[in-house]
Amino acid sequence: MKRFIQSSLAGFALLVTCNASRPHEPRQDTAAAVKVVEAFPRLHFNNPVDLTHANDGTDRLFVLEHEGTIRVFENAATTGASKEFLNIKKLVSYGGEAGLLGIAFHPDYKRNGYFFLNYTTKVSGKLETAIVRYQVSGKDPNRADPATATVLFTFDQPYDNHNGGAVKFGKDGYLYISTGDGGSWGDPSNNGQNKSAWLGKILRVDVNSKTKGNYGIPADNPFAGNKEEFREEVYAYGLRNPWRISFDETTNTLWAGDVGQNKREEIDIIVKGGNYGWRLKESVDCYNPKSDCGTEGLIDPVLDLPQANGEHSITGGYVYRGKAVPALEGKYVFGDYVSGRLFALETRDGKAIQNSVIAEGVGQISAFGTDQSNELYICNYTTGKIMKLARP
Repeated sequence: MKRFIQSSLAGFALLVTCNASRPHEPRQDTAAAVKVVEAFPRLHFNNPVDLTHANDGTDRLFVLEHEGTIRVFENAATTGASKEFLNIKKLVSYGGEAGLLGIAFHPDYKRNGYFFLNYTTKVSGKLETAIVRYQVSGKDPNRADPATATVLFTFDQPYDNHNGGAVKFGKDGYLYISTGDGGSWGDPSNNGQNKSAWLGKILRVDVNSKTKGNYGIPADNPFAGNKEEFREEVYAYGLRNPWRISFDETTNTLWAGDVGQNKREEIDIIVKGGNYGWRLKESVDCYNPKSDCGTEGLIDPVLDLPQANGEHSITGGYVYRGKAVPALEGKYVFGDYVSGRLFALETRDGKAIQNSVIAEGVGQISAFGTDQSNELYICNYTTGKIMKLARP
């Protein structure tokens, strides 16, 4: 998962970075400020790392617990209990950043009952990431059938950190998967720039095809057909640890929050075939080499966040398309696990216009999620609470 760092950050200034990549003067936008409140006061989860809905008309919510369980519950503030949808603790290798990391429901889930998980597991003592399809029980819509597990693919994780972990469907019907660079420090194997590696990438696969076993390669993937030199699953590359990605419900733009090394964090808009620079660059700075890193063809982040301002482990969010806080409409809302700050980024034509701190002290923000009405929720890893946005 992310670098879960315990830190006291009192005294750091509010951060705002805008207009392309470089930092500008701090600002707190009171017009867009929000209240962050408990969404389900009677519920508690064990280290929640993802939240989503099945888009099946029921408006139920599903929460992933890091150790290996999925819980389902009714989307109502008065909900008093959740049910265990699936328990795969025996399969999941859990600890540090490893564990059950991401969930995505098939666009046609209402008919086929398929959903997809991203988790780390150990085979003969060796850590690997598994992308696995499951199916809901035919008898109980609030229970998945563990016997339906179908592995799409696995790949080795050389270290237990920087696993990425997100899985999301685009409107094209394809499954997008975020992978970290494999961990350790400074991407020692240069996985981010290696187009034949699984790691440091956004992958895209066709789960409705079986041309590669239990999945297929979209015909317009940037390296489709180039089997000997590059990995066909690669959609974009040059990423360090894109822990959370999301699609804008309106524009289908793919956003990623990429966790930095030791100086900078970044927010990216992901495009097909894009190279986002790691390990040549850490956000806007040269990293390896430290100078003259050759920036031609590299895509700069939409937003650069210096760690000196307090942000040390960025958590990618969503473009807000709900109705509870109209001032946030169309803005990319994201947070930071360490500083506990919540931000709203305004863009135009893919360029940053203004980034504003809209809440402080939100806690250890591990993930964001949305319901069927596109309202935004926040997972607090340590307290186990699910929060939501409200007007001040």
